[in-house]
Amino acid sequence: MDQADHRRNLHVRRAAVLAMAGCLAFCAYAAEKRSSMFVSDKGKFNILLDGKSIGQEEFEIQPSGAGWVAKGTTALQTPDGKSAKVTGNLTLQADGIPISYQWTSQTDKNNSANIVFANGVAKTTLQMQGAHPYEQENSFGSPLIAVLDNNLYHQYEVLAHLYDWSKGGAQTFPVLVPQQLTPGTITAEPGGPARADGKSYELLKVTSPDLEIDLYLDSSHRLHRLEVPSSKVVVARE
Repeated sequence: MDQADHRRNLHVRRAAVLAMAGCLAFCAYAAEKRSSMFVSDKGKFNILLDGKSIGQEEFEIQPSGAGWVAKGTTALQTPDGKSAKVTGNLTLQADGIPISYQWTSQTDKNNSANIVFANGVAKTTLQMQGAHPYEQENSFGSPLIAVLDNNLYHQYEVLAHLYDWSKGGAQTFPVLVPQQLTPGTITAEPGGPARADGKSYELLKVTSPDLEIDLYLDSSHRLHRLEVPSSKVVVARE
C-alpha cells in the first residue's frame, strides 16, 4: 500500500468513527427524550375572574441537565386594588419526581421559601418579612408529589404529564400547596373530548375534597385553558 492509499484509509476510518460517535450521541439524546414524560412549553396565561382579567402568568417548562424545570411568574390585582406578584421555580427528575421548589410572594410584605424533596419528604424553609426563618417537614407516601402552588397555573400542566394516560382512569396523587404549607391529595381522571373557543381539546378533571378544576389540553398535553367553575375562574392561554 502506497502513502496515498494509507492516507485515504486513515481518512475513511476517522470519518467512520465520527459518524458512529454522532449516531451514539443522537441515540442517547433520543432515548433521554423518550424517557421523559414532559414536553417543552413556554407561554402566557390570562387570568379571569367572572369574565374580568385580574392578572397574567408567564411560564416556561424546559429541560435542565438530566431533569426539567418548570417556572412561572404571576402578576395579580387583588380585590382591594393592591398588586401582588408570585414566582415559582420547580426542578424535577425526568420521571416527574420533584427535586426542589422555590417561591417568592410580593404584596405589602415580601415572603419566600425553599423546599427540598427527598424520599417522599418535603423540607421547607420559610422566610417571612420581619420574622425568623421557619422550618417544616411534610412526609408523603410516595416520592411522586404534585406541587400545585397558589396562582401558578402552569403547574397543572406538569400534573397533566404526571398523569399516566396509558393507564387511564382515576389516579390519586399526594399534593403540596407550598404557599400554604399544606399537604393533601388530588384525583385526576379524563373527561373525554371537549371544546372551548371553537377548538377541540382533551379534558382532564382534577378534584380535591373542596375543589374541582377542568384542564383543557392539546394532543401533547399542553395546558390551554383551566376552569374552576365554583369560583368563576378561567385561565386561558394567550
